Amino acid sequence: MSIQLDHIIVPARDKKASAEFLARILGLEAGAQQGPFVPVRTGNGVTLDFMDSDDVRWQHCAFLVPEEEFDGIFARIKESGARYHANPDGSGAGEINTRDGGRGVYFEDPSGHAMEVLTVPYGGWPSG
Repeated sequence: MSIQLDHIIVPARDKKASAEFLARILGLEAGAQQGPFVPVRTGNGVTLDFMDSDDVRWQHCAFLVPEEEFDGIFARIKESGARYHANPDGSGAGEINTRDGGRGVYFEDPSGHAMEVLTVPYGGWPSG
């Protein structure tokens, strides 16, 4: 069996609100609470387990999304009122980027984590 990422724990000020926020933006479902976690499972099986914490330290999570889903995701980011920007350093406020021939945007979740959606992986798609 090859090694695969199964899950990450994402500390949050309000695990339910943060899980539901991300799930809504990405067009996914927040799962039922399991122990101290509220999970959001991505299409490749990786789960983000949101957990309440008084010590929320900034994390970054990037999601590779199909080009045809980007517009809907971006619309939900804008509708949510979340701050968004084109670049990882926070520059390009209110803009998206077009790196590697795709589109991408960074946005903040309710706990201040830097989430990102992009349609082409960094460096572009591997050639055949």
